[in-house]
Amino acid sequence: MKVLGIETSCDETAAAIVDEQRNIIANLVLSQLDEHRAFGGVVPEIAARAHIDHLATLIKAALEDAKLKPEELDGIAATCGPGLIGGVMVGMMAGKAMAAAHKLPFIAVNHLEAHALTPRLTDDVAFPYLLLLVSGGHTQILAAEDVGSYRQIGTTIDDALGECFDKSAKLMGLPYPGGPNLEKAAKECADPASALERFPLPRPLCDRPDCDFSFSGLKTAVRTHVDKLPPGPLRMEDVAALACAFEHAVCEILVNRCEKAIRQFMQQYGDRAKSPSFVIAGGVAANQAIRASLKDLTARYDMSFSAPPGKLCSDNGAMIAWAGIERLRMGLSDPLDIAARPRWPLDPDAEQSRT
Repeated sequence: MKVLGIETSCDETAAAIVDEQRNIIANLVLSQLDEHRAFGGVVPEIAARAHIDHLATLIKAALEDAKLKPEELDGIAATCGPGLIGGVMVGMMAGKAMAAAHKLPFIAVNHLEAHALTPRLTDDVAFPYLLLLVSGGHTQILAAEDVGSYRQIGTTIDDALGECFDKSAKLMGLPYPGGPNLEKAAKECADPASALERFPLPRPLCDRPDCDFSFSGLKTAVRTHVDKLPPGPLRMEDVAALACAFEHAVCEILVNRCEKAIRQFMQQYGDRAKSPSFVIAGGVAANQAIRASLKDLTARYDMSFSAPPGKLCSDNGAMIAWAGIERLRMGLSDPLDIAARPRWPLDPDAEQSRT
C-alpha cells in the first residue's frame, strides 16, 4: 500500500509518498521562511498563495522520486484541518481532484493526529501511549488509545509553547523563526548557573495537581527582563543568558506537568500497555534540551521514549501519508464533499481549558 500525503496547513508546502512497510519513498518540503521573515510571522494570505504556486510541482516531483504514476497509488491523503483555512483548502482540493481523477480513496487527515501518529511511522510505537504534542498552535498531553481515539489529559489554558518560544525570541531580538534561534542562543550561554540566578523566570501552574499548562506569564516575564537590560542594542551575552534561563524554565514546566500525566496514564492504562511509551511530537519536539529532559523523566518510570527525527517534527507530507495509511488499513476513507475544518480537536469530549 502506497499513499500520497499533502500538507498545506501553515507555512510549509509538502508532498510525500509512504508505504505500509514504513518506508518514506519521497518526502519534499518547501519552506516559506523567506516569504514571511519580513513580517516576523506567518501571513495567512501569503501562505495560501505560495501553496497554490508550488504544490503541483511538489506533487509531481514526489511521484518522480518514487518512480510512480498517480494510478499506482492506493490513496490520497491531505490535511483537512486544523490550520490556516486558506492553506488547508489548497491542499485539500488538490487531493480531492487527484482522488477523483484517478478513482482513488481520499483520506481527510487531522493535522494533529498526523503528528500524533508519526512515532508509529518512525518507531512502530504500540497503542496505548502517552503523547506530548507541542507546536506553534497546540500544547496538549493525550493518551493515544488507537487511530482516531485520544483522551486529553492536559492542555494549555492560554498560549501554545511554540508561540511562547517565537514571541520570547522576538522580544530578545532574535530573528525569525524564533524557536530554533532561541535554542541556538541558549547553547551559547557561557554560565548557565549564573543565567538562572540573573534571570529568575516563573514556572506557571507547577503547584497544581492537574496537567494543564500556562505560558503567557512566562512570556511576560521575558519582556520584563528585556526591559531591564541596558538601553541600546541587546548584547549577545545577555540574550544567550536569558535564552538559557527561558529554555531551562520550559524544561522544568514540561517535566512537572508530564510527570503528573505519566502517573495518571500508568494508573489507567498500565495493564493495557505491555511496554508503556512516552511520545513527544510537533515542531517544538525538535528542541534538544526538551528531549533530554523528558527522556530522563521517562527513564525514571521505566517508559520507553520516542521522538521523531527533527525533519519529521515540523510539518511534512510523510506524516500525512502515514496517517492516511493508518486509516486505510482500518477501511476508512472520506467522501469528496467533506469540508475543511479550521478547528479539529483530537478529543472532542475534552473539557474546555480551565483558568
